Amino acid sequence: MSTPKRLHIGLSLAPTWLSGDGWRRDNSNIEGIFTAEFAINLAKRAEAAHLDFVFRPDVHALVPEMLESGSGFASLDPSILLAAVAQHTSRIGLVSTVSTTFLPPYVVARQLQSLNWISKGRVGWNIVTALQGHENFGLTAMPSADERYERAAEFTRVVHQLWESFPSNALKLDRSTGRYADASQVRPIDHAGTHLKVKGPLNLPMYANTRIPLVQAGASDSGRDFAAAVADLVFAPTPDIEAALDLRRDLSRRAEKHGRCPADIRLLPDLSLYLADTREQARELFMQTHARIDKPRKFASIKEMIGIDLSEWPEDRPITRDDLPPPASNPNSRTHTNLLRRLVERESLRVSELLLRPEVISAAHWQVIGTVDDALESIVEWAAAGAIDGFIAAPGGSVESVHLFLEQVMPRLVQAGLFREGYSGSTFIEHLTEQ
Repeated sequence: MSTPKRLHIGLSLAPTWLSGDGWRRDNSNIEGIFTAEFAINLAKRAEAAHLDFVFRPDVHALVPEMLESGSGFASLDPSILLAAVAQHTSRIGLVSTVSTTFLPPYVVARQLQSLNWISKGRVGWNIVTALQGHENFGLTAMPSADERYERAAEFTRVVHQLWESFPSNALKLDRSTGRYADASQVRPIDHAGTHLKVKGPLNLPMYANTRIPLVQAGASDSGRDFAAAVADLVFAPTPDIEAALDLRRDLSRRAEKHGRCPADIRLLPDLSLYLADTREQARELFMQTHARIDKPRKFASIKEMIGIDLSEWPEDRPITRDDLPPPASNPNSRTHTNLLRRLVERESLRVSELLLRPEVISAAHWQVIGTVDDALESIVEWAAAGAIDGFIAAPGGSVESVHLFLEQVMPRLVQAGLFREGYSGSTFIEHLTEQ
């Protein structure tokens, strides 16, 4: 009997269980959402379960209208927040989100390497190109996806060059001779490219020659190619096992074209979990959480993506593939558009049913609404099919859903041989490469 492959598992520090009406529950602690203690408590619980990492997504824009019913995209800066989390944890990886579209690479290289020193080698970089926020950085329009990923590729190379411009072994710290460092090893990078011009070197050494793992979430054609070229982990919308298998196969093909081993790219979809003691309670939790869906906003989004206006659609009339107009260009969300279109082509759903599907209600994530046993069964199925290398847990609806995942699902995965009993390393890259 073959030994099952161990999964890599992270936990979102974005309080997904507070989305929808989840924040209105008495024990939600919504008052603490902008405190360090909120994330520290969650990260310590995740570390007690020996998760590979915690992850803080980020955006550089705010939609004020969303604040009427929830926190929307309002959040602390992820790298500053993770610096606080680093002081209260010792083993778990800390993945920060930083955009390559808006910030200078020198600032990003220094910021992440600083966090790597503070955490003693536990940092990961979630590379995003962003979908909105250009107005906040002096841009008149958001660059196209191809332009953003072209810049991201150059940006990532520059950041690596900056990290390598001041190697850790350049530090000598020889008290007897008075030699602090070997300055000959610290060199400028003198980069002059299509998008960036950076002299260097970085004014901070690498942390003990420990590599910072790269994470990428782009699932568009440009995003997949970029991920296959640089990423250690790929986060992606995969609402069903077939979508995950398709993405895995595509990433493997692209990795080989870039001269990489496909096994070096680990696919970790988001897993949205609405957990309770019974399936009925879990379904009730899900429905209560999404009781106040902003239908006009959802209808506008659906119309923009697939061209169907559902604002006056009869509830008793299913939406079918025959109702779909020809595909149109949607540069802001091509991946999400394709997944929503795929859903309508495969299933005939009424409006009320469509509004509750992951392709509409979230970012098309893998979803389990049920018990701990249901979650375990789904994870085991996806892992056995070779569709995933792990996942990022995003518990929803209530804080109890978070606790059920960490305190019951995780031990069951350990018992099944799908996860570690304890940490064997102390850095993030060690967690990803342990056997």
